[in-house]
Amino acid sequence: MPYVEGFGTWPFGEEWLWEAMATCYLPLLDVLDAAPGRVTLSVTPVLADQLAAPGVGERFSAFLQGVREESHALDLAAHPEVAPQLERSRERYRAAAAAGGGDLVERLAAHATWTSAATHAVLPLLATDWGLDLQMQTGLAAHRARFGAPAGFWLPECAHAPWVLDRLEGMTCVELPGRDPRTPLRAHAGLVLAPLDRELVDLVWGTDGYPSGAAYLNTHGFTEHRHLAWSVGGDPYDPGAARAQARADASDFAARVPEGWSVVALDTELLGHWWAEGVDWLAALLEADLEIVPLDGAYGEDAVPAGELPISSWGRPRTLDTWSGPRAQGLAWRQRAAELEVLATADPPPRALRELLALQSSDWAFLVAENTAGPYPLERAAGHERALAAALAGESEAALRGLAPYLAR
Repeated sequence: MPYVEGFGTWPFGEEWLWEAMATCYLPLLDVLDAAPGRVTLSVTPVLADQLAAPGVGERFSAFLQGVREESHALDLAAHPEVAPQLERSRERYRAAAAAGGGDLVERLAAHATWTSAATHAVLPLLATDWGLDLQMQTGLAAHRARFGAPAGFWLPECAHAPWVLDRLEGMTCVELPGRDPRTPLRAHAGLVLAPLDRELVDLVWGTDGYPSGAAYLNTHGFTEHRHLAWSVGGDPYDPGAARAQARADASDFAARVPEGWSVVALDTELLGHWWAEGVDWLAALLEADLEIVPLDGAYGEDAVPAGELPISSWGRPRTLDTWSGPRAQGLAWRQRAAELEVLATADPPPRALRELLALQSSDWAFLVAENTAGPYPLERAAGHERALAAALAGESEAALRGLAPYLAR
């Protein structure tokens, strides 16, 4: 989740945060609370920064009780043919509003064992060792302050290069096309690499994965006021049929897991937000006849020397092209230029460092490359460039809200 709290509302901006809280984080935490210690959860510092910002719980509830209540009423009047699903959707938002979001950081603390870079930058694309340290050490400091020592480090976009891995300790996940995904690797004496089992990941995350099933809620087919009421198959949504499909898909997944280690990593927001029944699928999977254990722990005992590794990511293709190729419209070069400018400044102010971190988020290039958020990502990048220049010029402005309070200079 990029830093959207306080940066725009409709159609892009902090509404992303409220929606993820309501449809993913709250229901997912209910499942994790019922099965503690089994699922490995990484919380990116930039997400925790937003969840901990003053007034977030109140503004979250106000959005659900105001905007979402009114938008449901408008859609109910316009779409009587799917009124039962719209009523269910409204009740779901009402329940989320009643639960509130002001204590999410505290609830996540029971499960958040992994961390990441400060603002989810594509680390191999940074210009300098100083820039790597700023991103990585700020992320580590934030996790230690909130949750304690991390058990692992999630590489943003699973993007790795030898000079990045050299700076890591503990454990991380990697995407290694053409390599055996069931053998843990040792990059150096202090770092175990967990290759993703791409075949299993794609059962859930692939274009033709489980969420494409006809019974599931179509999370791309919105009403006029951005609610979901139809199934992937095009019929009015039947929640009973969807829950049954989620259980069947959990059983199918469990049956496909081979002998030995299999590491399956998913964007958390897939569960409940992009795949409405994803939390139900996870809950059923945790009840299946399948051993699911935390990634850290015994896994590394079987590690073998990694040898020479290619630069890779989980983008399409498994390179850095999504964030640095032509579709990204030069954002990687702008991010590097800003990094070098800050590095060349004697004792840059904290405001400048925070604007640089915000500019380096991987999300801006991804949203541009995939063309899923209109002009918003380029506007955000340009805004952080302007604010960075103002900070370096000594102009006095308010801090960048709650971003990176545990800045490692």
